[in-house]
Formats: sequence, structure tokens, C-alpha cells
Amino acid sequence: MDDTQFMTAALDEAQRAEARGEVPIGAVLVNPVTGEIVARDGNRTIEYSDPTAHAEINVIRAACRQTGAQRIPGYDLYVTLEPCTMCAAALSFARIQRLIIGALDPKGGGVMHGARFFDQPTCHHRPEILHGILQEPCGQILKDFFKHKR
Repeated sequence: MDDTQFMTAALDEAQRAEARGEVPIGAVLVNPVTGEIVARDGNRTIEYSDPTAHAEINVIRAACRQTGAQRIPGYDLYVTLEPCTMCAAALSFARIQRLIIGALDPKGGGVMHGARFFDQPTCHHRPEILHGILQEPCGQILKDFFKHKR
């Protein structure tokens, strides 16, 4: 699989999140050596009554449980929307190798916008960042979701 196929899998998770009434953001965590998706999920903040249950956090937690480790270096994370600052910090602490972002988030993002967490001197690990993979459909699912909410 390539970046577009993995982002498509993340978009599938965003659609599942939307079907649950969650903000449609999805993520997949990939072992780039094997090309295997090791964890996949979408937002579950409402379902879990947990403001930290963002898609990125959910897949990191799942992979850490699977490996029995607090850090998962060498993995790539695909997410449909630019992570918030909380999620960026979690990616750093988990030692994610590569972060691949679909749509950017000028309002709430913490990677390319806002706090720019990885640019801070207190950040201990900065993943390689790639953005714009399937940017249009990743952004459109959110626009449509919020348009129907209003």
C-alpha cells in the first residue's frame, strides 16, 4: 500500500466515526517495514465520554497495548485532519516516525498551526511530517458534517 491507500483507510475510519455521531476524524497506524495497519480508529470522545479519545490517541493506545510498550518508534500515523496540540504531544511521546496529514486545520491544529508543538524547544521528538494526502476529501467530510450540524 502507499500513502494514498493508507489515507483512504483513515478516511474510512472518519466515516465510521461520523456514523457514530462523532466528529469525522480517522487515523491508522502503520508498520512501514511490513506495510501492515496495526491499529485503526476514529474519534470516540462522545462514545467514551472522554475528551482525549481522539482518533490519534486511540490508535496509539491500541498499538502500545499490543506491543506492551509506552513508546512505538518506527510507526507511521495517517490522520485525516491536522492533529491538535494534545495529539501532537502524544505523537512525540510515542516516538512516531512519520506523521501523514490529510487536511490542515488552521483553527485547531497544533502541528502546522497554533502551538506548532514540534517546533518547541521542549519537544523531545519530532516526526517526519507530510501533509496534503487526499486533502480535499479529508476536508470535505468535516465541512459536510458541520454544515449538517448547523
